[in-house]
Amino acid sequence: MFDWNDLKAFLAVAREGSTLGAARVLGVNQTTVARRIEALEASVGLKLFERGQAGARLTEAGIDLVAQAEQMERAASSFAHRAAEHQRGMAGTLRITSTEILANLAVTPALGPFRELYPDLRVDLDISDLPLDLERGEADLGIRSGVALTESDLVARKLGEFDFALYASRDYVARRGLPSCVEDLRGHDLIAGDGTHLPLPGMAWMFGQLPGVEPVARSNTMTNLFHALKAGMGVAPFGCLVADRDPDLVRVMPPIPNMKPGSWIVTRADMKDVPRVRAFIDFFVPYFSKLKKTLEAEGAAAHARKMAELGLSPSPPVAEERGG
Repeated sequence: MFDWNDLKAFLAVAREGSTLGAARVLGVNQTTVARRIEALEASVGLKLFERGQAGARLTEAGIDLVAQAEQMERAASSFAHRAAEHQRGMAGTLRITSTEILANLAVTPALGPFRELYPDLRVDLDISDLPLDLERGEADLGIRSGVALTESDLVARKLGEFDFALYASRDYVARRGLPSCVEDLRGHDLIAGDGTHLPLPGMAWMFGQLPGVEPVARSNTMTNLFHALKAGMGVAPFGCLVADRDPDLVRVMPPIPNMKPGSWIVTRADMKDVPRVRAFIDFFVPYFSKLKKTLEAEGAAAHARKMAELGLSPSPPVAEERGG
């Protein structure tokens, strides 16, 4: 079997046109290059070059084998690069879990530019409103949201806080009108949240203002609640970052007072300095911060535009909060 160094010498002579030129490129002496070419020709049983005063010219067999040798060169280079990435911890698989809303809004759009920086990393995204158990190794990283982060031994970095407000579809508002105050919601269809793993933000506040009112429907995920609102089923709280930008949804109240749910990126303490995990955290935190500012600006403009189209003030009636 031929030596890979013999193939490198073969390619260098083919490209440079002489053993002298190849020696300069490879950083060895001309005799070494000539000896490697002879060894390769003996190994494959073929004459690869015609030697002359003008240099070395590829034979027909040599011309045909150059392309094969170049494929091997690329494979060897890729092998070396991949091995180096493993040494740095920047190859293999990064497992991320996120809710569907955040995955669609921010995580998935971030993966393209992230993988341009780290092309040897494969990212597996597990989308679920039920949090995976990071402490048992079900994922490397989690993007979690809620009014507060559940106490645990996980290491968390806050991504930001978000306004929630009550929304309905344009179609619903056209049929039922906008409430003039919170108490007016008694005459409206309300959608409840029945999250099995955590309360959907804003639900306790809305029904706390309206004791005795029963919902017309229930949603147990934020994604389903979003589609229930767009379908015109009624009024429910939702994140302004998403709902303001949707052309079908209209704020029926300003942001809920004294409530700003947040999102965090979390991992185990023993994983936080693993290179692939640290690389994603360092990339995603500023990426999300910039994206959040852009989406908030777009949402504010879209909200003002929708209110103007409906002939309303950009700020609907103030959301009252019951005492006690």
